[in-house]
Amino acid sequence: CARQGGADDSRTSGAGRCEMKPMPAAMTEPSLNIEFLPMQSGDIDAVLAIEQNVQAFPWSRGNFADSLETGYGCWLMRADGQLLGFAVMMMAFDEAELLNIGIVTQRQREGLGSRFMEYLFELARSRGVQRMFLEVRPSNISALALYQRSGFVQSGLRVDYYPAPDGREDALMLERDLCA
Repeated sequence: CARQGGADDSRTSGAGRCEMKPMPAAMTEPSLNIEFLPMQSGDIDAVLAIEQNVQAFPWSRGNFADSLETGYGCWLMRADGQLLGFAVMMMAFDEAELLNIGIVTQRQREGLGSRFMEYLFELARSRGVQRMFLEVRPSNISALALYQRSGFVQSGLRVDYYPAPDGREDALMLERDLCA
């Protein structure tokens, strides 16, 4: 979970907030009319279908419902009415943690993941976030490549963090400075 500061924590004052940076040009086909919308409870079944398609150990319906109820940033990526992906991000003070992200299988490797990441970076910056964190399986090569292309660097390791077919799998802890 995100690291949180107390009342005397300098992160709560808003001091040292980073400057807003322009978003880079999209890598996706220019004809796509992509929009990012808040996820609603009625979207959970469609999001869950994507999640079950892209993850070996997917989140449950309850995980998504709890994220919405808790007030985490839950977002959809749509183009011309078609659901392309989702993301769940928790923000606290000047930090954010990307909890989950998925792009429909048939649209992967088109730059949509990168475009979603750029949207999340800009959203986080607009709310004073300076650093973003996430965990990823070392075996999730495509996600790891996306995060590295997006500027994340490894900051730690959580041993036996994820369930795996043959027991447990470590999690790489990654972070990115959103002010750099």
